[in-house]
Amino acid sequence: MTEQYVLDLEDIDGPQIAVVGGKGAHLGGLSRIEGIRVPGGFCVTTDAFRRIIAEAPSIDDRLDRLSRLNPDDREAIRTLSAEIRRTIEEIAIPGDLAAAITRALALLGDQAAYAVRSSATAEDLPTASFAGQQDTYLNVMGPTEILQHVSRCWASLFTERAVTYRQRNGIDHRTVHMAVLVQRMVFPHASGILFTADPVTGNRKVATVDAGFGLGEALVSGLVNPDVFKVRDGEVVGKAIAAKQRAVHALPAGGTQEVAIESQRQRQPALTDAQAVRLVQLGRRIEAHFGRPQDIEWCLVDDGFQIVQSRPITTLFPIPEADDRENHVYVSVGHGQMMTDPMKPLGFSMWQLTAMVPMHEAGGRLFVDVTRRLASPASRAGLLEAMGKGDPLIRHALETVIDRDGFVPSLPDATPGGRPAGGAPAPIDTDPALVTGLIERSQTSVADLERDIRTKTGPELFDFLLEAFEEHKRVLSDPLSIQAIMAGMEATWWLNDKLQEWLGEKNAADTLTLSAPDNITSEMGLALLDVADVIRPQPEVVAFLQGVDGDDFLDELAKLAGGTEARDAIEAYLDRYGMRCVGEIDITRPRWRERPSTLVPVILDNVRNFEPGAAERRFEQGRLKAQKKEQDVLSRLRALPDGDRKADEVKGMIDRVRTFIGYREYPKYGIISRYFVYKRALLAEAGRLVQADVLHEKEDVFYLTFQEFHDVARSHQVNDELIRQRKEAFRSYHALTPPRVLTSDGEALTGAYRRDDVPAGALVGVPVSAGTIEGRARVILDMADADLEAGDILVTAFTDPSWSPLFVGIAGLVTEVGGLMTHGAVIAREYGLPAVVGVEQATRLIRDGQRIRVHGTDGYVEILP
Repeated sequence: MTEQYVLDLEDIDGPQIAVVGGKGAHLGGLSRIEGIRVPGGFCVTTDAFRRIIAEAPSIDDRLDRLSRLNPDDREAIRTLSAEIRRTIEEIAIPGDLAAAITRALALLGDQAAYAVRSSATAEDLPTASFAGQQDTYLNVMGPTEILQHVSRCWASLFTERAVTYRQRNGIDHRTVHMAVLVQRMVFPHASGILFTADPVTGNRKVATVDAGFGLGEALVSGLVNPDVFKVRDGEVVGKAIAAKQRAVHALPAGGTQEVAIESQRQRQPALTDAQAVRLVQLGRRIEAHFGRPQDIEWCLVDDGFQIVQSRPITTLFPIPEADDRENHVYVSVGHGQMMTDPMKPLGFSMWQLTAMVPMHEAGGRLFVDVTRRLASPASRAGLLEAMGKGDPLIRHALETVIDRDGFVPSLPDATPGGRPAGGAPAPIDTDPALVTGLIERSQTSVADLERDIRTKTGPELFDFLLEAFEEHKRVLSDPLSIQAIMAGMEATWWLNDKLQEWLGEKNAADTLTLSAPDNITSEMGLALLDVADVIRPQPEVVAFLQGVDGDDFLDELAKLAGGTEARDAIEAYLDRYGMRCVGEIDITRPRWRERPSTLVPVILDNVRNFEPGAAERRFEQGRLKAQKKEQDVLSRLRALPDGDRKADEVKGMIDRVRTFIGYREYPKYGIISRYFVYKRALLAEAGRLVQADVLHEKEDVFYLTFQEFHDVARSHQVNDELIRQRKEAFRSYHALTPPRVLTSDGEALTGAYRRDDVPAGALVGVPVSAGTIEGRARVILDMADADLEAGDILVTAFTDPSWSPLFVGIAGLVTEVGGLMTHGAVIAREYGLPAVVGVEQATRLIRDGQRIRVHGTDGYVEILP
């Protein structure tokens, strides 16, 4: 293939990113849109860059060394990247390449002024903008200067910031190449940036225009604060005019300089309202062409706009697809399930197929459309109450949307006679045998599933699973199971309300529920203490476990003194709890049975921090504390007017809460038990498809939905490009923060706490487990990184049941996500740990090792000096 060193901008289109880079491809696309003016120019292609790199074989060795560096080793990156840049800038541009550039320049006018701009192949992409990572040079004049600045743009692929950005995003330096754009210089009256969606709220219907005088470099470099215009539906709906004291202007002989703006002009708007509206109309045309919201650099010249760049806005959270143009309000599933990480396609599609309500995917997360429930007053009240108990921030975010005129439609209440959605189920007797029966029914259902799935393969397996999902939902929606869950929660709320009213005690139920029976999740944490008891007396086993770095260590254990007993204890634990893992609602996440090394740091913490018999002592201490609290509460109540009646009512509710509150955790255990059975069958099927050369590797099926996997099993054909795209998209979703509430306009709502009863500077959250504790904060984002000492306070993003083994070794808990009845809150109360959840950005605002004070009764965290 013949190298093509220069391309005119108008000859470029999107698919040529490999030749002209992201910026070049976008500019080529822009120049084709009717009514959009782009300064004329040409692109020096990546063929030219590769030719230059080939002139210096020493770069190869340096790239090898660069790829091995830690992204945090800034000094080494700075030194090595500077060497590479210097080498590239010193390479003489070969004659034929220089001639191709100067010919293109002569056609445009070689005495004119130009902007010379980098355009890397990993730049301005839908999943990574790379904004500001390479260099731009303005007002460059004359062929010699332009050739020199083209070399500088090539070298800027290896600026320290660009190298670090690639390393942090897992992008191989060798796969990125540099094209260079040479465009006629524009000398604007004003310039700036247009976001076709509000970059702060995500609202796709509100465009934001940042504007300043002169060249856009003044805004991009932060030299001045811009004027900001908000435009919606063809009118300016908000604006803030800044005092623009400086501007960047072009110099007659080349280059640019900062200039002061005369005082009487500083407060003048850089654009009129009409110009801002007209600019947004152009932006909407560009957005429609590229099919997604854009970040657009513009210049105003003689009352006409010229567009010098457009790139996707990569920070916006995607909107669930809808088959209508109505308004929708979506609530995050992940915040309720304590798993806000993105899910792979097989994971979210399985959850959709087994969930009790329709769920919509966006950004690898699931959402429930609550628009209809918000639309009628009765169902709205029930929804807000339920959401408020689960997560007050979700309730506040929903109220924010409801308060907006006309966004949520207004529907009449359901016809009289029908029980409103979310109404209380019929009461049940306080009978422990009900809980025993429910657990036995769940165990039988899982055993039947394991037995029946063994013989199923190919399309027959998927047909069987679709039937199994119906049984899954039947077990989940069992009215008696729901009644038992609600009985425990309602008794908790009743006790807290009445004991505060009668005795002035906040959250008294937290102590009354300590060591409640039948709590599968709290038993899981205590059972790992028993495993540590088996391992602790065996120094050879402890030393071996300290060096474990793979998942095949269980077989090796048996070769050590005391190792057989240790292995048997871990195996027995995995038999009961091995289906669990962090992020367990995503079936694709590795289970403890698949990755047992995850548990090793926690086992070693337990060996170090506890004495033998700690599990039994811990449970018994909690039970006695709850018993003592019950006696105290009842005796104080009897001393009140009408005290015997109050005491009898409270006694009944304490019995009720202790009968049912532990069962709150069991349905999730049943779901995850079933999920592991599904997963093993699906991975066995994937293994057969690998053997048949249909798939490259088993885990490729994680990037297919269940329905797509079914089709592959039937047809023995797979779309490798689709899997590649899904992997890339999944990687990009990790950079997105999922909102608690999302609207169909794209507005992401976080909600706010309306609290005036906390000290200045305190971090506010939801009080979920009473008590106050001071200690060292341990900010842990991955359970495998646990390294806890007695008295530590765990600070993390979210805790699903799999985190419970850590709870036995901590003194308090702080999470970013959660509410009164989410798993972390239930287990914190069960263990008597002061806990505050729903603390926005806790893992960023609290540093690992800082001393903090957790106010679990009042719901805030203080960072101590």
